[in-house]
Amino acid sequence: MFNNIPEEILNRMEYLFKIDEEDRKDGTPRLQRLRQIPPDTGKFIALLLASSPEGIAVEIGTSAGYSTMWLGIACREVEKKLYTFELLEEKIKLAEETFSLTKLNDVVILVKGDALENIDEFENISFCFLDAEKSMYYRCYEKIIPKLVKGGILVADNAINHYEALKPMIEMAMDDDRVDSVVVPIGKGELICRKR
Repeated sequence: MFNNIPEEILNRMEYLFKIDEEDRKDGTPRLQRLRQIPPDTGKFIALLLASSPEGIAVEIGTSAGYSTMWLGIACREVEKKLYTFELLEEKIKLAEETFSLTKLNDVVILVKGDALENIDEFENISFCFLDAEKSMYYRCYEKIIPKLVKGGILVADNAINHYEALKPMIEMAMDDDRVDSVVVPIGKGELICRKR
C-alpha cells in the first residue's frame, strides 16, 4: 500500500504539507490553517482503515484533503468508499482540487456540510476518522458509535495535544461498554475505539 503510492498523490501531499508548515510559522489564524496530521499518523490511520470490517469509511473534517489521501490509498486497496465531510468553502475548494489532481474521486466522496446534520443518512460505518473542531467531538462520538458495525473503528485525532478539551469524550469512551478504547501516542495522539 505504501510502497507504490502514485506520484500525483506524493506531490500533493508534499505541497499541502509545505502550506501547513508555512501557516504554522506565519501566524495564519487557526480556522484558516490546514492543520494536517503528520505522515506517520496518515500511515497509521490508513492501516487501521485497511484492517476494518466490511462497510463504508467516513472522515469528519476534510480540510484540504491531506489525511483523506492516506485514507483514499487504503480505500483503493480494500475497495471501500470514503465519505469525507467539510464545512468551510475555501477548504472545500482545496479538497476538490486535491481529489481531482490525485485521481481519488473514484473512492472519495466529498460531502459539503455539517457532519452532525448529515451523518444520520449513513449506516454500516466500518471506519471513522474524526479530526474537526474539538467542540464537535463529543456529539460526533455519540452519533458515530451506534452506526459502527461490529469490529468497526473510530479514530479521534488530537487525543494528547488537546487532551483537556477532549477529556469528557475520552473518559466517556474509556467507560463505554460498546467499545474497547485506547489512546495511542502517535502524532498528536489518537483515541482508538473498536466496536464490540
